[in-house]
Amino acid sequence: MKGILKIYHPDETLKYHIQNTYCKAVYSNTQHFLEVEIITDDSLDHVDDDSLQYNFPQVSMNVFDFPIEDAELVEKYFEISDSDADNFTAVDLFDDEDAFLGDSKLTFKNNSSDELELFWEGKITDFYTGSQQPIPFKLKCNFKQDEIVVEED
Repeated sequence: MKGILKIYHPDETLKYHIQNTYCKAVYSNTQHFLEVEIITDDSLDHVDDDSLQYNFPQVSMNVFDFPIEDAELVEKYFEISDSDADNFTAVDLFDDEDAFLGDSKLTFKNNSSDELELFWEGKITDFYTGSQQPIPFKLKCNFKQDEIVVEED
């Protein structure tokens, strides 16, 4: 597991285990941009049958084209606010439902193993009940390189 996403719905705290992570500072046309992609796994082994999460087993959260000063991310803090003119975040529910992120705060640090970690908190549309009030979330993940094992024949 690469991390955990917790969505603090008023009825219950929803927990998603993170399966895939991607993070990069991209340099394009004299400007650096932040790209982040977090994809949860679709396992529901840890979820009760009557949980709200059961209808939404997987979530993908993204930051894209967000301008940053340089390529260094360690010990950096970013606040991202989407507007009608500029949209830097997205969420995919792998469903027909729409959801949006707001008030995103991202903090990058190195952990004790010198691997990059992301702490991301913000608000997400209440896609569980359709309430107009966004609900808070917190995410913690690492960007440790996956080890690919190739078996010889």
